[in-house]
Amino acid sequence: MKSALNAIQTQEVRPGVKDNVELYNVPKPLPAFERPHPSIINENREEIERFARHIHEQIVGKLLVLFAIILELPEDYFLARHRYDEKSDCHLRYMKYHHRTEDENRLLEDVWIKGHTDFGSLTLLFRQPVAALQVRTPEGSWKWVKPYPGSITVNLADALEFLTNGFLKSSIHRVVAPPPDQRDLDRLGVLYFVRPEDDLELRPVESEVLKRLGYNQTSDESAAGITAGAWVKARVAKGATGDKPRNDLKEQVIIGGKAAKYYD
Repeated sequence: MKSALNAIQTQEVRPGVKDNVELYNVPKPLPAFERPHPSIINENREEIERFARHIHEQIVGKLLVLFAIILELPEDYFLARHRYDEKSDCHLRYMKYHHRTEDENRLLEDVWIKGHTDFGSLTLLFRQPVAALQVRTPEGSWKWVKPYPGSITVNLADALEFLTNGFLKSSIHRVVAPPPDQRDLDRLGVLYFVRPEDDLELRPVESEVLKRLGYNQTSDESAAGITAGAWVKARVAKGATGDKPRNDLKEQVIIGGKAAKYYD
């Protein structure tokens, strides 16, 4: 997975403009992911791990059951492929977007992070009431995602799109400069990334619903032969070693001929 700490201004977003993000990832408490953490994490690790497990088992689990019911699969179908104690790149992230100057926003055309999809199955966002997240509609326009009090914003991600042959769509989203009355505010977020077990092949599921709706098993959307772990690892590596500024990307071949697209 991506390194635990990302210091501010480590990646180029546009020529001459670096990112404005600090983040820290806390992986699941499995032996394969053990590593040193800062004291603030160690001092609160029991609570952090309890929170992450609660999210996975009590919130994510219910969503995965719902998807299985919709597809007329056994209710535990996706649960059995997202077990918390098995190796996968699920992790909790603490994130801070530092506000930008008007000159920086103008250079970026107000787009801090270009439209993209996430790597795994789901992303859960616990957000401040600072407007910055937008989602791309089927018509290609951008819509603000309102942070309702007491709610969690949930994005579907690549793995579920592959597993359902495009029936469930990976959410295309971006981060933009907040409206004028919030532009001087830093934006905080806590996120939980849900990813299938590493060895799961991203082959479309055998679902009568998909067959009835025409999402057949030989579609070009299929990622058969690619495992969830390989897809995540390749997308992380491409993001870290890209030869173009991040916001200049249009499309990027990831692995097995499958590409990730980026949107203005």
